[in-house]
Amino acid sequence: MKALLISPEAPYPAIGGGALRTASMIEFLARRYELDVIVFGQPEHSDPARDFPQGLVRRVLTIPLRHHQRNLLAKAWRNGTRLLRGIPPLVDRFQGYQREVLEAIAGQQYEMAMFEHLWCAPLLPAIQPHAKQTCLNLHNIESTLFDTYAKSDPWPISMAHEGWAEACRALEAQLLPQFDCLLTCSVSDAQNIGQYSSNIHVFPNSIPSTPLPQVARQADLVFSGNLEYPPNKTAVDWFYREVWPLLSATHPSVTWRIVGLHPDAVRGVVAGDKRIVLTGPVEKAVPAIAASRIAIVPLLSGSGTRIKILEAWAAGLPVVSTTLGAQGLDYGEGKEILIADTPINFAETLRKLLDNPDRCLQLGAAGRCLYEREYTWDAAWKKLESAHLFQNNVIHSQNHEGR
Repeated sequence: MKALLISPEAPYPAIGGGALRTASMIEFLARRYELDVIVFGQPEHSDPARDFPQGLVRRVLTIPLRHHQRNLLAKAWRNGTRLLRGIPPLVDRFQGYQREVLEAIAGQQYEMAMFEHLWCAPLLPAIQPHAKQTCLNLHNIESTLFDTYAKSDPWPISMAHEGWAEACRALEAQLLPQFDCLLTCSVSDAQNIGQYSSNIHVFPNSIPSTPLPQVARQADLVFSGNLEYPPNKTAVDWFYREVWPLLSATHPSVTWRIVGLHPDAVRGVVAGDKRIVLTGPVEKAVPAIAASRIAIVPLLSGSGTRIKILEAWAAGLPVVSTTLGAQGLDYGEGKEILIADTPINFAETLRKLLDNPDRCLQLGAAGRCLYEREYTWDAAWKKLESAHLFQNNVIHSQNHEGR
């Protein structure tokens, strides 16, 4: 049997939340189907097909994206026109490629087609005649994501996010019911879109199985992620302005490593503090995170679930997070993670951990056990298998009635 997967971004190397989720789905499907992958390639990057593991899939079909100016003026113009047209960011980035998609799959028939992200959902009419089943893998609930941006950002940026949240809700209401199956990261995400389908399943974010790293500690705190991603930028800014001074008042020698892509996005925020190190991108996130004592997740916005917490658990580190940062994960508060939502509470929680190495070890060990049980690729794949998602008589009969 043949299957097709459509991804708006390169899944390999599998670094970062989006790439890891898509790579996990590719490797799940490749073990069960002859898999073709359509991937959109950034014009300034090399062909993403080169980074796929050799022999994993049948074909990788790259569609080059049109050139996209990335300077501030161009971004402001794009976002302004998006607001006027009521089109959410990135959805328009992948519009107008129906011809290229049809050329890529000409003469092919698939048992199922998997779409990654809402951004690719508008391609459904082009692909639907070539697939018996269609499934949308939602990395985030985009309307929820923009709602959280609106709550965490100042006016007038918050007003723009409110407009895009409404645009996403309209797009979700239009597109989600057209798919045979929807996948979400968490139960809460599934509940948010429950009105659009009777066939929604939780496919949790996960990372490949990795041994517990044995590395020397280089810092007290660590924050990881793509630092160009708005929730991560906001988190670093909030922690530095609101929590860092409170913590430094009682622990003046505390150190903080910030790990991840695009460090220049936050360099201006933390510049001049010699206790803060921006490492930039790393080849393997879990060992890099393990080189610290405590992982912090001070997120004020976001959707889906946070890969950075799974990586910290895999590294055996205790995690201190906001409620939103840990949302959607199946944890016990005080057992695998500590929750703090105000600057005072966050700083006090970190003080207690820094002064109690045994408590750090206890939390880190519990998080590691939860990761091994629930959040490896193998554990996530078992949830898909137990749902029998890709059997024709399960999906096809439930959702094509009255289409």
